[in-house]
Amino acid sequence: MSPTDASTDAGTEPVTAGATDFEETLDPRQPDELGPPPPPSDGRPARAAADLRGDAHPTAGGAATPTPEDLLDHIAAWGPAATDVGAFHLVPVRPEHDLTLISRWMNDPAVAAFWELAGPPSVTDAHLRAQCDGDGRSVPCLGVLAGTPMSYWEIYRADLDPLARHYPARPHDTGIHLLIGGAADRGRGLGSTLLRAVADLVLDHRPSCARVVAEPDLRNTPSVSAFLGAGFRFADEVDLPDKRAALMIRDRALRDLL
Repeated sequence: MSPTDASTDAGTEPVTAGATDFEETLDPRQPDELGPPPPPSDGRPARAAADLRGDAHPTAGGAATPTPEDLLDHIAAWGPAATDVGAFHLVPVRPEHDLTLISRWMNDPAVAAFWELAGPPSVTDAHLRAQCDGDGRSVPCLGVLAGTPMSYWEIYRADLDPLARHYPARPHDTGIHLLIGGAADRGRGLGSTLLRAVADLVLDHRPSCARVVAEPDLRNTPSVSAFLGAGFRFADEVDLPDKRAALMIRDRALRDLL
């Protein structure tokens, strides 16, 4: 998951070569065993995503109608979050349109070290379609900042994910995975800014969700620092199948205090 400029924090453990790149690149995708199960084949942003890209094909009614069983409360309709670096949108991915860009990001060595999706586009395509053709518990999204796609997100129901076996999950806990795509966008402190914006979007549009959670690798100190800077608290260390993770939580009750 994503971080911020934490590499200068005194007392943190040394970061391996390339850590400045890791910094806002993300945190490891979950392995297939743990990763957010397949996402929505329903409330996908027919119009919202297309409008942002400038290639909308409105339906007769002029807007997409999300299905009532959407497990993540219709991300396509959430609208923008205002940040000090511009308006930020989460736009659900359309593999047929977005695969080239996301695959290129996944082949950046700084990203591949954590997400393990480097290789031909078919590798990334399989990862995306497993979510897009799933039951809606995980939605892959492009992060569009000031009109430019610059990050990749997975918003998922942590309480319905295998992750819930590893921490005391609560109903409607919502998880975040993130990578910032371009090297030029890393190391600028964007990680905390965007994590806070996305956590606020979740809490604003998912009234049943009391907590936003994340599980960056405990060794990825820049990532952990980004979450702390975004109003998350360090809740625990958890042993996952592929890593020892820092359980980071942003509580609705504390959102105005942190």
